[in-house]
Amino acid sequence: MSNILIIKHGSLGDIAQACGAIQDIFENHKKDKIYLLTTKPYIDLFKKNPFITDTILDKRLSRFNLIYLYYLMRTIKKLDFQKVYDFQNSSRTKFYKKVLFPKSNLNQWSSSETTLPKDKTKEEFDKNPVLDRFEHQLKSSGLATNNTMFPDFSWSCSDIKHIKQKYNLDKYIVLFPFCSPHLTIKKWPYYNELIDLIENKFANQFKVVIAPGPSEIKNSKEIKATCVLNNEKALDISELSSLIKESSFVIANDTGPAHMAAHLNAKGITLFGSHTTAHKVSIERENFKAIQVSDLNKLSANKVFEKFEEKIN
Repeated sequence: MSNILIIKHGSLGDIAQACGAIQDIFENHKKDKIYLLTTKPYIDLFKKNPFITDTILDKRLSRFNLIYLYYLMRTIKKLDFQKVYDFQNSSRTKFYKKVLFPKSNLNQWSSSETTLPKDKTKEEFDKNPVLDRFEHQLKSSGLATNNTMFPDFSWSCSDIKHIKQKYNLDKYIVLFPFCSPHLTIKKWPYYNELIDLIENKFANQFKVVIAPGPSEIKNSKEIKATCVLNNEKALDISELSSLIKESSFVIANDTGPAHMAAHLNAKGITLFGSHTTAHKVSIERENFKAIQVSDLNKLSANKVFEKFEEKIN
């Protein structure tokens, strides 16, 4: 029995995308113990993951914080990992490789760099869809990949009966109208107009709700929908997963919850501007589709409603 390390710090959407690859690592290392190096928002979440033996917290403090770096590296070295699968593929994890395994190749450290196709640069390779890159990385490391292209995030769900009872949620539509403050290019501005269209036609069939994150609760008052919280606090990731999975439909900006919806097999649509493409981020699934436009400000509520009406029936 050996110890295997997976590195995935975040973000939320990336965590959902990596689920299939993590499952494939487990199925290829059934006699081994699988550890995950991740950040604080995902430690408790991954305690529920059936393919992870244990988690290791990385606070991602400055590399010049030598005391922190020493203790983190000591923890990792003590577990004597025989193989590392780096799904973060960042400058930080590249630095960890230099510290921990300075002479390693893909047989010990699997990353997009150590498994890079010989005919491509890293910049060219990174233009491929996310799930394609994960699959290439694992196949180049000698693993069978039955799940990488089909992530299943349903393990993250928890019981939310009390939340659904409080808000009288039977058939409901979840909207995710927010985005990170520094990524306003992802924000579609016409959710209230869309809500009016939905309620005018489907008011007796569906309740329209939003589930804001901790920093979005204040702004949620601007949206004409029921704001779902748990004891006046934002839902945690497991509660949010269940709210999404049990919904009738999801409409979202290109955010973490949109990727969760895609890999929870929820029915819905996500709205993309020019910041990236739905193909590159591997978000489209059988039940979850994207509307891609060059300018989200020019995408009308009527156009989104037409797509919603087509998919909800």
